[in-house]
Amino acid sequence: MIHTTHRTVPVGVALLLLAAVLFPESASAESASASGKDAMFVINNAWILVAAFLVFVMHLGFACLESGLTRAKNTVNILFKNTGIIAIGILTYALVGFNLMYPGEEGWMLGGFLGLGGLGLSSPEGAAGLMNYANGAYTYWSDFIFQAMFAATAATIVSGAVAERIKINGFLLFSAIYVMLIYPIPGSWVWGGGWLASLGFHDFAGSTLVHSVGGWAALLGAILLGPRIGKYINGRSKAIMGHNMPLVTIGVFLLWLGWFGFNGGSVLSADPGGISYVFVTTTLAAAAGIIGAMSVTWIVQKKPDLTMILNGCLAGLVGITAGADVVSTSASVAIGFISGVIAVFSVLAFDRIQVDDPVGAISVHLVCGIWGTLAVGIFSSQFSILTQALGVLAVGAFCGVAALGVFLLVKATTGLRVSEKEELQGLDIGEHGMEAYSGFQVFTTQ
Repeated sequence: MIHTTHRTVPVGVALLLLAAVLFPESASAESASASGKDAMFVINNAWILVAAFLVFVMHLGFACLESGLTRAKNTVNILFKNTGIIAIGILTYALVGFNLMYPGEEGWMLGGFLGLGGLGLSSPEGAAGLMNYANGAYTYWSDFIFQAMFAATAATIVSGAVAERIKINGFLLFSAIYVMLIYPIPGSWVWGGGWLASLGFHDFAGSTLVHSVGGWAALLGAILLGPRIGKYINGRSKAIMGHNMPLVTIGVFLLWLGWFGFNGGSVLSADPGGISYVFVTTTLAAAAGIIGAMSVTWIVQKKPDLTMILNGCLAGLVGITAGADVVSTSASVAIGFISGVIAVFSVLAFDRIQVDDPVGAISVHLVCGIWGTLAVGIFSSQFSILTQALGVLAVGAFCGVAALGVFLLVKATTGLRVSEKEELQGLDIGEHGMEAYSGFQVFTTQ
């Protein structure tokens, strides 16, 4: 998602441009050329705004997925978090994050490691913020709104891993700091033209720069909070079932739909070839992820597990996100299938070491994000797996330390975990004084 454009000019417009070069005296040719550029500018902007809308819908998908995979007594809390995250994410990204991620050539303070292009939103005057912005591909405002839809995703990933036991005020404080100050910095290293970009690291739409950034924080949060009460008894794992599988399924399909904007929009233009190819690789990887997870869970668990194949779909999508524009269609199938397999074994592995992740967010977003980023170096001859691995390690080290620091800060101020009484009663009553299914809900101490 580096600020460049890959535009394909229609044949008719190309001929008009050629005529304008050969016959500069022709006012009609000049007019036609200008009209062609105007048309591409409008089409590019329209597509990026549609893509932003699709990414926005993903937040509804996350809300459905997380609430369905957790217990009914925590549904209001889950929905409250997911609503608060998108608001906090947009506002903090507008205040600081956007300029941290894209500091511009004059905004770098520490080489290609840290930069700041200012505070708040300020479009360049006149054509500089419109037709002349990003080589004429899209406007400053289109750029911001598309990137802002991504920003809150990092905190949304964390929400699932720490569900059913984190204090609402502590979580919202963590989200504000992480999205405003931490998430944009690794993005600046690549998409903002920083040091990883100069080394040739490739992450098309964020397997590492979005999903792993959220995944590292999710892992640290789950470890610091500890497991839910009753999850591990005498060293053995006890299944705590989600309360609404139809809602989980709806959430996954909403996320799959949104991923067309997530990856397709990252082409950063309305290039028909680029967008359609990314759509295909994205879809193939998602489908293969389902089959990969289905195969493994049927063999290992002896019965087909719906939650595993739904996470397999998301795993395939996360896995292909880094290389959707550069790997072959057959490679996209392999990446997706392996992602689905990895997700199942990763969920089982984290459960075995008693890292309680109610929705499998760490496995899907962190583990498969790492795999997808490395896969670019395996399946594309244009990029080096060593450079990809260096990027993974650098982002992991930075986000791990930063997330730990923010969580410890939150713990020292608002506190992290709710009381045992609140957790057993349910966060809907304890934190919000509300019920998700009033008149239809029985609260237990499960």
